[in-house]
Amino acid sequence: MTRDTRHEARTQGASILESMDATEDAASGRVAPARRPDPPFGEAPRPGFWLQLAALGGVAGTVLAVASGATGVGHDVVSALAVPPLAAVVVAAWWAHRRLLAPSLLALGLFGAAALVTANGLHVVLASAALAAAAVSAAQCFRGEPVNAGPWRDYVTLTKPRIMSLLLVTGAAGMFVGAQGAPPLWLFLAAMAGLALACGGASALNHVLDADIDRLMGKRTEKRPVAAGRVSPSHALEFGLTLSALSFVLLASTVNVLTAALALVGNLFYVVVYTRWLKRSTPQNIVIGGAAGAVPPLVGYAAASGNLGLPALWLFLIVFLWTPPHFWALALLIKENYAAANVPMLPVVRGDEETTKQIVWYSLVLVAFTLAVGFWLGPVYSAAAVLLGGTFLALAWQLRRSPTRRNAGVLFHYSLLYLALLFVAAAVNPVLL
Repeated sequence: MTRDTRHEARTQGASILESMDATEDAASGRVAPARRPDPPFGEAPRPGFWLQLAALGGVAGTVLAVASGATGVGHDVVSALAVPPLAAVVVAAWWAHRRLLAPSLLALGLFGAAALVTANGLHVVLASAALAAAAVSAAQCFRGEPVNAGPWRDYVTLTKPRIMSLLLVTGAAGMFVGAQGAPPLWLFLAAMAGLALACGGASALNHVLDADIDRLMGKRTEKRPVAAGRVSPSHALEFGLTLSALSFVLLASTVNVLTAALALVGNLFYVVVYTRWLKRSTPQNIVIGGAAGAVPPLVGYAAASGNLGLPALWLFLIVFLWTPPHFWALALLIKENYAAANVPMLPVVRGDEETTKQIVWYSLVLVAFTLAVGFWLGPVYSAAAVLLGGTFLALAWQLRRSPTRRNAGVLFHYSLLYLALLFVAAAVNPVLL
């Protein structure tokens, strides 16, 4: 690979969310078409369905805010729900649709100003002006020649369903622990739907930001929808932003604002902090970035209890400590791919010996911690932590003694089962006892 190519890979442009990508990217049997060139910065064609939906959602939210202000019914809550779709349009406009930037930014700015102004007459004027700007922005989303959005199956792929499934397991366990039993079914379904939207939105944005890396990492990633050109970066961006906005609206309106805020924080941390910054800059990327994948238990706990207690923190830290040994086992399997894209994963920078040593140390800390918090999570959980943790340590030590691809693969796949079963035990404990 040439120096220029490496420099491009380094300058363009977790945790649980990315570490399962090896299973997500199995060959589908379809031949990827030649990649379409990305549109120039800020010159993407007419926005697609998802950004049109977000723009209309911003208009609807602004209308409801104005109406609720006139009636005095739920004005603060309704007004908060208008912000995410307005913000989503602004971000999409900045990155891909510059002609939308002025009206969308004006709409968001005027709406924020209306929230800060207490004088009744001026408050109404600012809110009405925000509605007009939002309407102009939405109208602009329907102008221009339509562009093929790509196969719907690729949009499902953008959400990384297999990764999402593990995140939902940890989030659901957090709900059961927070409720100290089975939560109400409607609340459970609303929280899981909102969490799924947040995870799917973050994954779609990850596809956009990592497209340059994906093209350099070989068969494992080069056929992903954005990297292969089946879905344009602008459409994937719109899709990710809209799912993220819908997640906040759904969780804030049906569950509680704390839950919505936590899901949004996890989304932003994964996309902005890990994908955009840490992944390309330091071999400690997954250690810090693992916090993003540890947020779902907090979301679930807050959804059930309305607050964050010590058990929520313990569940968060379990995932946080689990992520490095889990991900480094995968990195050992595909270190050549990361090296080709100049991504500073630990095996690439420090070698196999240091990586296996770190895996053992983190595994010891992980298992010790899971046993220590058994007092809060109960005897059923504690029994599972002993059995599952013993096997985890044995496989980590086996990899340390013989750092083969087979042993790395065994630890990687077992670690997925380990986390899922451990959190199922945490969820079952309050139901049985």
